[in-house]
This record gives sequence, structure tokens and C-alpha cells, in this order.
Amino acid sequence: MSQSIPLRLGVLGSGKGSNFVAIADAIAGGSVPAKVVLVASDVDDAGILRHAAERGIPGRYLAPGQFRTKLDEAAETAYIAALREAEVDLVVLAGFMRILKGEFLRAFEGRVVNIHPSLLPSFPGLAAWKQALDYGVKVTGCTVHYVDQGIDTGAIIGQRAVPVLDGDTADTLHERIQQAERELYPLAIAAVARGEVKVRGRLTSGFAARAEDR
Repeated sequence: MSQSIPLRLGVLGSGKGSNFVAIADAIAGGSVPAKVVLVASDVDDAGILRHAAERGIPGRYLAPGQFRTKLDEAAETAYIAALREAEVDLVVLAGFMRILKGEFLRAFEGRVVNIHPSLLPSFPGLAAWKQALDYGVKVTGCTVHYVDQGIDTGAIIGQRAVPVLDGDTADTLHERIQQAERELYPLAIAAVARGEVKVRGRLTSGFAARAEDR
């Protein structure tokens, strides 16, 4: 990743886009050496597209196809083409509610990152904050990781811990985890953009010391 040329980001999201906003604001503030060149969503009225438009960033609705939890073959081809057309260096998943596998991950191998609302490898999958609360752990958090063919199994880039408080509900815990996500995700992308994250098999190095930065 060049330090002189901003990393070109393609952001995929399905919802309100709070993590995208955090990343875009950090870029605008000069702390992340990157540029968002495309925002794409599988939901035509998603808030993330509105936030992109407000910032003058190209945004596109791309139909997901016939499946509920993943892109069908035609949709996958369309997403790959749109990201390649935008010359994206790194694909950033920001609340994208479709599983990406197969050809998409081969097209962007080692160049897709996601944020998950738990301290992986604990509590992969859906509603991880509720899993943590139901299990009774005292600490959970969020994880930025590379995406591979498994479910939340890719190499970890950075993590931030969030305590589980007495009296927490799934909603209150989720809200604090989301705040931690908005702090961690820009830091992790900045570290990738500066070439500080080195992948060694399933492990990474170079970002652990920065994960607690405020």
C-alpha cells in the first residue's frame, strides 16, 4: 500500500451507514490516508447511500438477486464489475448483510475487510452482542478482520474491548459496541493504508499497539 497515493476504498453497506460516516469523517479530517471512491448497497433506500450523496461520493444501488443472505451469480458479477470500474484497492464492509464468498473473494483476495461486533474468534455470526450477553461474558467488543471463505474467520487486524455492565440489555450493549466500532474501524483502515498491517497466514502484525489509540 503506497503512502503517497491514497488507498482507494469501495464501501459496501445495507443500513444506516454509521461506520461509513466514521470512516469518511476520519478521511476528511486527514487521519486516514484513503479515499472512498464508491459506496454500493443492496438496499435501494439505505441510509449509507444518502450519507454518500451528502458527501459527494459516488453511490450505487446494486440489486442482490434472488437469495436472502448472499448475492446470486449475476449480482456478484455486477458488484465485482462496479468495484473494478472504480479501481478499488480495498473493499470495506460496513454493515453489508450479504455473505461474500466464491468468485467475489477470489477477485479481491486479501483486499476485503469487515468489522464484527465481538472479540473474535468468540461469537461469530449473527447478533454477536446478544450471544455474548446470553453467555454471560464480562468483556466483549469488536474486531476488524480480513474476510476469507469462512464466517468471521479471517486474519484479525485489530480489536477493541467493551465491558459488559450489570443491567445491560442487548440494546445497550450493542450501542456501546457500535461506538467502539466507529472508533476502531478508521484506525484499522489507516493502518492498512500506511502499510502497517502484515498478514502472515491467519495472523497479522503491526496494528496491535494502535488498537487502543483514542
